[in-house]
Amino acid sequence: MLLRILGLLLLIPLFDMVVLVAVATQTSLGFVGAVALVVLTALIGMLLVRSEGRHTARKIQERIRNGSLPGDELLDGGLLIGAGAFLLTPGFVTDLVGLVLVVPVTRWPVRAALKRWLVIPYLDRKMGGIASGVAYGGGFPDGEDTYDVDAGSYEVHDRDGDTSRD
Repeated sequence: MLLRILGLLLLIPLFDMVVLVAVATQTSLGFVGAVALVVLTALIGMLLVRSEGRHTARKIQERIRNGSLPGDELLDGGLLIGAGAFLLTPGFVTDLVGLVLVVPVTRWPVRAALKRWLVIPYLDRKMGGIASGVAYGGGFPDGEDTYDVDAGSYEVHDRDGDTSRD
């Protein structure tokens, strides 16, 4: 699994270079224009990350002040950190991924997918299914091992240790 992730991380810059060369040669921008466009998208993206980061920090503080857990806001903060890393990496593909993660309208489906396929399964593995509500709590038995308890079949002890039958 680690080798696949490492291979993917090595393919991303290669793919970015191929797209950059294709944009530079197939459009009227040229190499200087394509590099300037990459720098411009990175600068605009970083301003957006800064703005959205401040907004998310205010939402986290507000949720904590109200006494609720800021789960979605913390995920948004993590996605904004990832967006900043993608936007600082030069290339059109990484800038596009960074912009998708920084804009709130497109970040919402990414956050929902992240929660559904990564966060909830992780919490279920760690907590035995309590996070998603699929934990088996025992419930009522099938009737094979049920016991009828009448008032005379148990003892109640008070603090002094005296036994009384109810």
